[in-house]
Amino acid sequence: MIKLKKMFTAVMLAAVVLVVGCDNNDAPAPTTPTITAQSPSSNATNVALNKVISFTFSEPMNPSTINTTTFMVKQGTTTVLGTVAYAGTTATFTPSVALTAGTIYTATITTGVKSAAGVSLAANTTWNFTTGINAQGLAAVDLGAAGNYVILAKTAINNNPTSAITGDLGLSPAATSYITGLSLTNATGYATSAQVTGKIYAADMVSPTSTNLTTAVNNMITAYNDAAGRPSPDFSELGTGNIGGKTLTEGLYKWTNTVTAPTNLIISGSATDVWIFQIAGDLTVSSGVKITLSGGAQAKNIFWQVAGTVSIGTTAQFKGVILSKTGVTLASKATLSGRALAQTAVILDANIVTKP
Repeated sequence: MIKLKKMFTAVMLAAVVLVVGCDNNDAPAPTTPTITAQSPSSNATNVALNKVISFTFSEPMNPSTINTTTFMVKQGTTTVLGTVAYAGTTATFTPSVALTAGTIYTATITTGVKSAAGVSLAANTTWNFTTGINAQGLAAVDLGAAGNYVILAKTAINNNPTSAITGDLGLSPAATSYITGLSLTNATGYATSAQVTGKIYAADMVSPTSTNLTTAVNNMITAYNDAAGRPSPDFSELGTGNIGGKTLTEGLYKWTNTVTAPTNLIISGSATDVWIFQIAGDLTVSSGVKITLSGGAQAKNIFWQVAGTVSIGTTAQFKGVILSKTGVTLASKATLSGRALAQTAVILDANIVTKP
């Protein structure tokens, strides 16, 4: 009996040691945060005088550690006055007055910045950029006559009722028969639908509809090429294509592959700021994902140039002008505040689409 008691005690002690050991091993050590993107880029030139300077971190940070003592912008030894903010994983510095033209500035973020887990950056990060002469910032993409339509496509517009669309629809060079699911009522040079607050046009309708649509489609292609050809991106391969959870400040973004948004994101900037997203692959927004605009940002100034397909998931809330070379699909009950301009087809399924 004594031997059994000793054996039982030894087993229990071993179990306690094992459990304690597992607890220690299972607790991962906090990671050291890093800076994954900065705007403007290091040694950038011709930077806009109203540029918002930003850092994007590898993980969520402690907002209380991000302030004007840990995130500074200087011209020489003179500190630039401004406002520091933090959202998502992005810190921004907005100058109180316009920057001086043709001037070198230095931005610094210090080790006083800490992650949500309390870990500091490994070292201060400092870089320079130079403002332009009369630099006005990123110019919006000129849509031309394509901007007259909330949906414009070349091969088809297919709808699974019932959608609610505000704005005009255009299809060219395909004919009216390639517009399905909208129960059209024909008129002279256009059609109407109970699902559309606006008019519907197709290439086989009487003049001047066909001519107007040809111009609009040509302008759509020109706008796509303009957006795709903008040089010197402020952000390259941000998040390796995963933009979920991020706060996207104004500027030019470039990815050489597919972009996904598996979780909510924020587009933050003023009413005059412009965003251009150059995407060489597909754009996929997961079901239920919400894009929120903050600071006065406007959907009409957000341009998604996508070489591949655009897929907006069920009940997702999307913002901006889509310039797609391949096609746009909105899943059931997704909403779009913007425009769907596609060089092939636009597919709808009980969606709400509103012109910006």
